[in-house]
Amino acid sequence: MTKSKTKSDTPLAGRVALVAGATRGAGRAIAVQLGAAGAIVYVTGRTTRERVSELGRSTETIEETGELVDAAGGRGIAVPTDHLVADQVRSLVARIDRDHGRLDILVNDVWGGNPLLDFDTRMWDVELDRGLRMIDLGTRTHIITSSIALPLLVRRPGGLVVEVTDGTARTNQDFRENFYYDLAKNTPIRMAFILGEELRGVGGTAVAVTPGFIRSEEMLDGFGLTEETWRDGIAAQPHWALSESPTYLGRGVAALAADPERDRWNGQSLDSGQLAREYGLTDVDGSRPDVWGYILAEKAAEAATGAGEKPALADYR
Repeated sequence: MTKSKTKSDTPLAGRVALVAGATRGAGRAIAVQLGAAGAIVYVTGRTTRERVSELGRSTETIEETGELVDAAGGRGIAVPTDHLVADQVRSLVARIDRDHGRLDILVNDVWGGNPLLDFDTRMWDVELDRGLRMIDLGTRTHIITSSIALPLLVRRPGGLVVEVTDGTARTNQDFRENFYYDLAKNTPIRMAFILGEELRGVGGTAVAVTPGFIRSEEMLDGFGLTEETWRDGIAAQPHWALSESPTYLGRGVAALAADPERDRWNGQSLDSGQLAREYGLTDVDGSRPDVWGYILAEKAAEAATGAGEKPALADYR
């Protein structure tokens, strides 16, 4: 017999969430974990069972994400949406308003810029249209969605905005090896800070969150690995030993959304390891990876010794 969920198992019951960019990776995992906590979750993206985005990944669709939310115990509603097209976002938000009259959680996770990324390439050597497309995907989508969705979110006090990015304000003080990528991943951190100030007066909260070395579907494919064989990649990339499943960040965001005192994080940027420690969470294998903590410790050791004596990887998992 399957044990029925109690109220404590579903702290987000009755809450309405929008996860913009939920086709795969962190966005999908966040949507599923919000559903597991009882939320109604609108999941959006450009890849459906009938149409594939320019990423060319037909293996993940928003319909599948919606079904995974349902299977987790929530209610998943898949709505094909290009978040660069304001009218599509307006239609989406109007539908949420019409169906529920509220929006409690907005997660801006739209990205899709990895195929455009060339690390260690100088700004003037990057084709302009290629760089601007990265900015459009990683920041303009977030701005458009926030502008249109926030009037519904602030209708009730307690709304939460989550900006998903790569790195925290602290870790991203360093050069991110590509001009456009640096801007695309730092802008959501600044958005969370600014929106946090603006939401404070209406009882809302905004935060930026980042996974560590995430084993997304795309990343695993890039390494030629699966979730079952991911450890085979450690030899080629030592930091991969501290990699994490997308579920890890998903659990952290769901716990944050259910925290009645989450406003203490307002305007801040948080990583998956920090969320796990704060809320007593683990990854799917029971570990608690902290690659950002390791990277900071590694840099501190290099600065102190000059020789670069590295901390033990095992101390950060």
